[in-house]
Amino acid sequence: MRRLCIALIRAYQRTSRLRPRMCKFEPTCSEYMAQAIAKHGVIRGIGLGCWRILRCNPWSMGGDDPVP
Repeated sequence: MRRLCIALIRAYQRTSRLRPRMCKFEPTCSEYMAQAIAKHGVIRGIGLGCWRILRCNPWSMGGDDPVP
């Protein structure tokens, strides 16, 4: 399951290169979710990734935000 989720994220990343980069954070939100799933497993990784996406808003300062 972990590898399937990461493969789906990688497929999204390959298609998203056609659009300009808009993420305020480093690593990008999709890369953050892939790293979180690899490190913490599917359930916790998706939870961390969703929390990261919720923090990405116009009032956010962004910046470096590694996976805990």
